[in-house]
Amino acid sequence: MDADITVIGAGIVGLAVASEMADGKKNIFVLEKNASHGLETSSRNSEVVHAGIYYPPGSLKARLCVEGRELLYAICSRHGIPHLKIGKLIISTTEEGAGSLQSLVENARKNGIASVSLLDQAGVNRLEPNIKAFAAMHSPDTGIVSAHALMDYFLRSAKDKGAELVCGTEVFGIEGVSGGFKIATRNGRGEFFEFTTEKVVNSAGLHSDTIARMTGKECTLHYCKGDYFSLAAKPGMVRRLVYPLPEKDHVGLGVHLTLDLQGRMKLGPDAAYTDRVENYRVDAGKGEMFYQSAVKFLPFIRREDLVPDMSGIRPKLQGPGEGFRDFIISEDLPGFVNLVGIESPGLTAAPAIAIHVRRILNGEL
Repeated sequence: MDADITVIGAGIVGLAVASEMADGKKNIFVLEKNASHGLETSSRNSEVVHAGIYYPPGSLKARLCVEGRELLYAICSRHGIPHLKIGKLIISTTEEGAGSLQSLVENARKNGIASVSLLDQAGVNRLEPNIKAFAAMHSPDTGIVSAHALMDYFLRSAKDKGAELVCGTEVFGIEGVSGGFKIATRNGRGEFFEFTTEKVVNSAGLHSDTIARMTGKECTLHYCKGDYFSLAAKPGMVRRLVYPLPEKDHVGLGVHLTLDLQGRMKLGPDAAYTDRVENYRVDAGKGEMFYQSAVKFLPFIRREDLVPDMSGIRPKLQGPGEGFRDFIISEDLPGFVNLVGIESPGLTAAPAIAIHVRRILNGEL
């Protein structure tokens, strides 16, 4: 065998898996089709550390988000990775939404999150005097993190324990062989290379369904694009993340306010299913829609404050009009683990997903 373990995809989850599996003894390759690690979904998101509020109790998303959150905060504190536990308000701008907030609190507590609480209008005003809301749910465990610094940490950790990152290398074929798998790759110059590996972790993000189908796993991802607009408003006007009530179709969490580690405010993402094309151009024409959505709870903003910022693409298992779909984390062939549909809360859950994968490959689950 040329490798003991091959991880396909060097996003946040693939790098976390490599760090978790590397021990200085195993020969581990991390294959990445792009010129560097973490250039797709992992670096095109809100960089939010989710508490685990929304997901159905018992789901992988719920369990791994809650476990991953605590692991992530510990990693960040231990290794000096920039992060802030700033908290989040999920708000209702109408009296009718109060019941939905109560349901969210109950769901969060079923997921083991005891810190959430309901706030009336006066309570919201005490925490965030510059936003407009009838009521809110306060989640103090929600935070923000530098996704790039976190990925760099996992990569450094993996390399220190002997793993090797191979960029500009695309997998186009997988074949089962005695004792493992033969992986066919090509680089940016069109050169082909094959090698064998005992175990494989498919963490290819937007292309994880394509890799999974190479081994007979039938699944299809749907690309769901989200645009962001930055706010050129006064810094410090809002100190926490502010989310509207989540959309009922599980597509997204609505246009919400996030903060980065420098205090810069950003609106988004929205959610729109798109063709399977990695188009990251922000539609500036959405500015009016973003403004009309946000001014309901951010009365201090003006239309001219909104500036097109960035976009990201979510690899969703559910298509338009379909209900909740959980992460696929499954050993579909002996020694071959597929990770498909790892969208939000994938960044938060990454350390817990890595441990889960290790347990699968070591026969502990």
